[in-house]
Amino acid sequence: MDTIKFMAFHDQLTGLLNRRALLDHLNEQIFTPRKRKKQFALISIDLDRFKYLNDTLGHLAGDEILKTVAGRLLQFQDESCFVYRLGGDEFNILLLHSNHQTTNSFVRKVFSAFVHPFYFNSNEYYITPSIGISMYPNDGKDAEMLIKNADEALFRVKEKGKAHYQFYRSDMNTSVQNIITLETHLRKAIEKDEFTLYYQPQRDLETGEINSFEALIRWNNNELGFIPPSVFIPLAEDTGLIVPIGYWVISQACRQIKRWNNMGFHSIRVAINISPKQFQQRNLVDVIQSMIEKYRIKSSSLEIEITEGMMQDTKETLPTLKNIKKIGITIAVDDFGTGYSSLNYLKQFPIDVLKIDQSFIKEIPKNEKDMAITTTFIHLGKSLGLEVIAEGVENQYQVEFLADAKCHKKQGYYYSKPLPALEIEERFLVKKK
Repeated sequence: MDTIKFMAFHDQLTGLLNRRALLDHLNEQIFTPRKRKKQFALISIDLDRFKYLNDTLGHLAGDEILKTVAGRLLQFQDESCFVYRLGGDEFNILLLHSNHQTTNSFVRKVFSAFVHPFYFNSNEYYITPSIGISMYPNDGKDAEMLIKNADEALFRVKEKGKAHYQFYRSDMNTSVQNIITLETHLRKAIEKDEFTLYYQPQRDLETGEINSFEALIRWNNNELGFIPPSVFIPLAEDTGLIVPIGYWVISQACRQIKRWNNMGFHSIRVAINISPKQFQQRNLVDVIQSMIEKYRIKSSSLEIEITEGMMQDTKETLPTLKNIKKIGITIAVDDFGTGYSSLNYLKQFPIDVLKIDQSFIKEIPKNEKDMAITTTFIHLGKSLGLEVIAEGVENQYQVEFLADAKCHKKQGYYYSKPLPALEIEERFLVKKK
């Protein structure tokens, strides 16, 4: 009888409490008179990129990692803290007698449990959690609403880029409904020809010339108007739509390069951002190659930008980057300095360009640490024979600082915001004829 009861309230894989136990505990806290007025937090945890690890390494490895995660979370369990696994890579923590401040402190401890790598077959893997939080009684008067609102807060975290946490806010209900509507429109955006590529120029600090641009996708929906990339790109990632959208970007960028070549500009280079999900596609290199051949452009006129986080899995990343490099395409690391990766990848991977993240440029000249870090990045890149581009340049002080530090190129609103192709031609290309 005890065995049957244990199985009914515990997860079979990890031994943690399950969804049924969570519902029972929530109802007990909410409906027991002496406990009803006491505040508590419901914490919803999702493992970032776990599906990718599970698909890549296999379910046996995935199960072992889940058990290790369960073990790390279980260290927090006591008489006022209960840990649950709801299925897949979904975990919940019920934190009793907790207010906003103490929950904040607790969640930071949860993040610290993920600092150390996870091991499988002597290989190490880094996993980060995304966390959403609802508070009783403000965010729900029953179990269903508390779970729903914690999940909605978690959804917002995923939407903004993962690996952090957020408390539920009442305006999220409307937001999530809008997301559902947005997804419906997003699925039809390519066939309705609603996407456009804008281009942001990159100015050479030494010569003052502009012959390279970053291509940035823009979406003008017929009903909703302009949708910011910060809204639809995370949604595209979550739904898998980023793959066909990414292929559309590759095609359009190559087409634009061909147009500019025909206008007499043959030294043009256009950078496109490759998303993590698109980078995992086995036919990525073949698609890029076919577009280069279709539009008869030089492979050196195309650049792909990847982020540091995409290079954590060396075994997966290195072969793809080498194949891209064989074609003759320039490879750039975007948002350099913000990722978790070791600098060792600069030695291992065939990288050509470092793009210093705008977060380091923004506070120049106010912040001496940002100035020191930026200078170090520039010297590091140059010593490795890499081109260095500073993003987010907005004022003359930053321009002068970057010139003194011998940065190769600058990109930002000081020179130009991203513009449609025709405006790029009028402002930056026609003048050079």
